[in-house]
Amino acid sequence: MTAHTAADLAHIWLPYTQMKTAPYPIKAIETSGSRITLEDRRTLIDGVAAWWTACHGYNHPHILEALIHQAKTMPHVMFGGMVHDPAQKLASRLAQLLPDNLNRVFFTDSGSVAMEVAVKIAIQYHLNIGHQGRTKILSFRGGYHGDTLGMMSICDPEEGMHHLFADILPPQILADLPIDEKSTQQLEQILEQHHQSIAALVTEPLVQGAGGMLFHSANILKTLRSLCDKYNILFIMDEIFTGFGRTGTMFACEQANITPDIIALSKALTGGTMPLAATVARESIFNAFLSNTAEKALMHGPTFMANPLACAVANASLDLFEQLPRLEQVQNIERQLQKELEPCRSFSGVKDVRVLGAIGVVELDKIKDPDTLRRLFIDKGVWIRPFRNIIYLTPAFTITPSDLSLLTSAIVDVCRNNI
Repeated sequence: MTAHTAADLAHIWLPYTQMKTAPYPIKAIETSGSRITLEDRRTLIDGVAAWWTACHGYNHPHILEALIHQAKTMPHVMFGGMVHDPAQKLASRLAQLLPDNLNRVFFTDSGSVAMEVAVKIAIQYHLNIGHQGRTKILSFRGGYHGDTLGMMSICDPEEGMHHLFADILPPQILADLPIDEKSTQQLEQILEQHHQSIAALVTEPLVQGAGGMLFHSANILKTLRSLCDKYNILFIMDEIFTGFGRTGTMFACEQANITPDIIALSKALTGGTMPLAATVARESIFNAFLSNTAEKALMHGPTFMANPLACAVANASLDLFEQLPRLEQVQNIERQLQKELEPCRSFSGVKDVRVLGAIGVVELDKIKDPDTLRRLFIDKGVWIRPFRNIIYLTPAFTITPSDLSLLTSAIVDVCRNNI
């Protein structure tokens, strides 16, 4: 293994890391398919698809071809006052893929910012149509929507990452997901009391990702849609994680057969190749921003909004969903995960095993030392990143059954012998 010193990280600040005590990070030099090659030439099977983004695997030739072609043609141009074909094509395709009337696409460059824009649209929508005072957002325990300042205010305050900022975050409204009659009644009581101050309700459909890979049923989404309609509140779905096939359908909201008012997309949008995100609103919401006065316009515009390179690779990613059996592959992954992770259920220290689409989760009573677990997985030739109290897999949809078995067997072995 290559020796490193502190000087090698003299100018790097890593995410979610206490850099005084954390072990030195491994160094990647090459990727291919579901594998990452390290500088010492070891190869790891990636079980998390680059934070859930690389749904087609790494270095897919169709995506690379689109990237190279666009780089030679027009790598970037400002989106203020001009448009370009890659963005127009992508917006049109997203509108066709999404449920009816989700057809106005605002491009950004990260999931957190896509959610910021969603909330900004919701609040200004109410202002534009004369609803004064609707400036609060209702979100749910277990939820996570990003690390930017606005999004920290609607994450679960108990999740631990953002508690230091509690005193400066705008107060919002937090509730439990309506998973039973009691919690449904409690949510309706909150809405009855506060609906005139609430602009939108926000949730991650089917899976609360960074909150611990917490699953809930599609019926809950139907309940939320009904309550939003009753109290004239916009329904925002954060499909940053769940969008583009991860839960078994192209979008998680399809499983409830409902349409949100605003949806946020990112992560797998470009197949994990370029940063890009999209906030997509219903036409009726967009129409509320049309006016002869500039003040009703949406005043937001990231510098790299609708970057042509990113839009080109996103279009290439959508080509692959159209041309190849990606959702069928997700179903196969789901069956394999269910079978091969099930032995963990009988181990001491394992609280739950759950699978949905290409998401496999082993929930533990607790993880005392996640860094030790991560090193154990690396020693087994797999890249798996436990967090909170879970060990999870979100592999590329193109992963081979044999590589997936290596991932699941590593989890079973670690849970059997090291928990």
